[in-house]
Amino acid sequence: MAELEAERAFLTTAQAALRRMYAEVVDREVQVIGGEDNDERFTNEANQRAKEMRTHALLDLPDVPLFFGRLDYEHGTIPDLDLDQIYIGRRHVHDGSGVPLVIDWRAPVSVPFYRATQSDRQRVLMRRRYGFSDHADMTGFEDEPLTGVVETDQGDAFLRAEIERPRTGPMRDIVATIQPEQDDLVRAPLHPSVCVQGAPGTGKTAVGLHRVAYLLYTERERLSRGGVVIVGPNRSFLSYIRKVLPALGEVDVRQITIDELLTRPTAAIDDSEAERLKGDARMADVLRRALWSYVGTPTEGVLYSKGSRRYRVHDYEVVDIVSDLRESTRYAPGRNALAQRIAHVVLVRMEERAESPDDRVQNAVARSKPVKDVLDSVWPRVLPEQILHRLFSDAGFLAQAAPTLSDEERTALLWSKSVRSWKSAKWSFADSVLLDELEDLIERRTGSLGHLVLDEAQDLSAMQLRALSRRCRTGSATVLGDLAQATTPWAAGSWEQVLGHLDKSDGVVAELDRGFRVPEQIINFAAKLLPAIAPTLSTPSGVRTVADALSIVAADESTLADEVVAGCKAALAGEGSVALIAADDQVERLRDAIAAAGLEVALIGETDDEIDTVRLVCVPATLAKGLEFDAVIVAEPAHIVAAEPRGLHRLYVVLTRAVTRLQIIHAEPLPGALG
Repeated sequence: MAELEAERAFLTTAQAALRRMYAEVVDREVQVIGGEDNDERFTNEANQRAKEMRTHALLDLPDVPLFFGRLDYEHGTIPDLDLDQIYIGRRHVHDGSGVPLVIDWRAPVSVPFYRATQSDRQRVLMRRRYGFSDHADMTGFEDEPLTGVVETDQGDAFLRAEIERPRTGPMRDIVATIQPEQDDLVRAPLHPSVCVQGAPGTGKTAVGLHRVAYLLYTERERLSRGGVVIVGPNRSFLSYIRKVLPALGEVDVRQITIDELLTRPTAAIDDSEAERLKGDARMADVLRRALWSYVGTPTEGVLYSKGSRRYRVHDYEVVDIVSDLRESTRYAPGRNALAQRIAHVVLVRMEERAESPDDRVQNAVARSKPVKDVLDSVWPRVLPEQILHRLFSDAGFLAQAAPTLSDEERTALLWSKSVRSWKSAKWSFADSVLLDELEDLIERRTGSLGHLVLDEAQDLSAMQLRALSRRCRTGSATVLGDLAQATTPWAAGSWEQVLGHLDKSDGVVAELDRGFRVPEQIINFAAKLLPAIAPTLSTPSGVRTVADALSIVAADESTLADEVVAGCKAALAGEGSVALIAADDQVERLRDAIAAAGLEVALIGETDDEIDTVRLVCVPATLAKGLEFDAVIVAEPAHIVAAEPRGLHRLYVVLTRAVTRLQIIHAEPLPGALG
């Protein structure tokens, strides 16, 4: 076909232009500013870093098509470019004279590719979408005229073909198939924050990642000052999404778990009730009361001597100063302010005697032994670890600080074994979040991220959200999740509560309920659980039906593993990625049975890198969230439910990981809602 060959030739031209742009950046020398002072050194480092980022952004990724669409406009629509036809891709590419060959999908002129319809053409005559192989070879194209009569919805047909294209390895971007309701969220302004309640298969994670790419395009200078961080639920999830932003040309975004963000070493493990309580919002008040209980009531004044002269600050004056300062600021600045306020009174006494003290004298008084003695007795130095150790080892102190907790709750928080000193205490991850809160109560954390993305945010506790808010005080946030998939016992609750704990109460909550990636039969089956796990949520709808998308196989205990192996073999006979998902304490045994049958298999969480190359992976149920596979085999749903208090929520997650087919194999009866 001559036109297809012409398009392939244009692709080759654009690729050559991108290589030229890359070479120009590589060959360009970074201007070095002479001198050794910090400002010049910082400027040189920043220039070098900018070159490295630009170089990475211009890499031609071999498995990522350079463009994916074309718009044919009415003549004269884009006078600035003097073009009536534009190619849309993941980055901007121009020829040697500056004429654009490919337009960045984030540019305003590209918006009609996602939003133009027959009823609102936005001066577009035709939209063309390209098909590519897994190696980015152009295989064909489909045209969607927006004028005249169109017999079928070609856009939906292309969307279905792209979603059902077999996959292996990490998540792919959806830049070629972003839908209008997704595009609204992707292109929403930086402020206010955006919260996306997304049912399974609605593309909420992809929306969040593409939103990051869009914001870096429109607000790069503003966001570069504080940076952008994506917080995911675990390393397996972050490994799965790691290639999306680089494919979109963005390489300077940090992707971490909340454990890594807090960076405190942890060695202890809490029981479920203690962990739930430590994540409760009431702990913020408990910690505040515990900290400020260290501030006492002065019983003596201060007598300061300078030569033969004596200057007295009476006890009632010190009492008034302490009372004024208590809880009016952070703990450490308050201690410093107490020393300065006492010193100021001494200076007033000096001036009353016709002396002329200056600031140096006031600072000397503030550092003097009489003032330090008062500080140490009334407003002592404390460390977060000292306070938390005392709270969890001293029942009386905990009762004093936690009147809002019941006796049973306070007992659950107390350590069962005494720990001699805070220096020898072993902290859990939940403790590290409380220590972070105390650290901020003592001394305010400085700096702020420009933008924070929280994925699977429904699982975060109130105290975790508060810790995240302290790192994004002046920035904005994109919050992604699904309340029906909240599997942690300490989950914060509604999205309004989540935004409140993040200190982003002005955030906008939007809902995505059209499941593009999960077939309708699977969504409808999983949705039977919603009345029990999330009765306030609307039932999601699927936009695709797939023949034989759902099958249920009854086995007995002795043949369960054999049925799982048979299911994996049948799935591998097709194309794309395959996952076996089972309860955490079953998955290794089933993996061993699959390997013994001669199948190549990897275990998520143990060998995350192999997800790039191995078609068949075994996934512990607790690590399935956010992942998706062409075919999924779920073993023993009842066992998944029984493994944890919110087991039905976990099962809902597991059942909605399949893009094409789901097979359920069980020996025990299915949970009642699914029967």
